[in-house]
Amino acid sequence: MARDLQGKKVAFLATDTYEESELKKPWQALEEAGAELELVSIKEGEITALNEQELKPGAIHPVDKLASEARADDYDALVLPGGVGNPDKLRMDPDAVEFVRAFFEAGKPVGAICHGPWTIVEADMARGRTLTSFPSIKTDIRNAGGEWVDEEVVVDGGLVTSRTPDDLPAFCAKLVEEICEGEHAAQARSVA
Repeated sequence: MARDLQGKKVAFLATDTYEESELKKPWQALEEAGAELELVSIKEGEITALNEQELKPGAIHPVDKLASEARADDYDALVLPGGVGNPDKLRMDPDAVEFVRAFFEAGKPVGAICHGPWTIVEADMARGRTLTSFPSIKTDIRNAGGEWVDEEVVVDGGLVTSRTPDDLPAFCAKLVEEICEGEHAAQARSVA
């Protein structure tokens, strides 16, 4: 992959029970493309993935910054990995929700996979957008004013979404492309 993201800084927002592959694969793709990466979380220290097939703890990832201290102004883009418990915990944290909303308000690219769009729903940023996710949250997206589609990867004005780990190759490629393009004026259109 070309090093298209030199000079770009990307935040990953996650907490315990994140889906390991949905953090690891985008992280690798963005790092290979030259981006500087930071893990933002709602807890200090480290976060632990959940191996959902075995229902056992997975990889451990060090936290770089708390959501309460992080500012969207310091980043060029945001990535929201899935896992069932991870976004459910994030959407209950006002600092995490505000952090997500700030990326939309600034027109910056956001990538979300699997259950990751739950935090976008909580930030009230799904309204008027077309996106995909793990099928179990399609009703939440529709109820939040978004249009849910069953596609491998969906791009809507700087927002990149995918359904499951099977979609990671397409998700990672589009994520690099959207971050390379930079800010998207259409990203802020759903901000009320």
